[in-house]
Amino acid sequence: MSRYKAMIYITLKEGILDAEGETVRRALISLGFDVSEVKSGKMYIIEFKCDKDPEEVVEKMCRHLLANPVVNNYKYELEEL
Repeated sequence: MSRYKAMIYITLKEGILDAEGETVRRALISLGFDVSEVKSGKMYIIEFKCDKDPEEVVEKMCRHLLANPVVNNYKYELEEL
């Protein structure tokens, strides 16, 4: 059974209000930074074992738990350990 590490990035889809990103943008502007846009998101680093296609396993993780397909996009990087 092979071991893998997945770095999974979850972001909001275009058009979905990103209140956290907007709050950070305003704070950065108030500190004197010339910032036009901030988008927030999450990153998960997951180490796992599997004997199947690891991309299929990560896709299932994302679709079933980590990302809400209505409001989130996701992408990932996968490496064998």
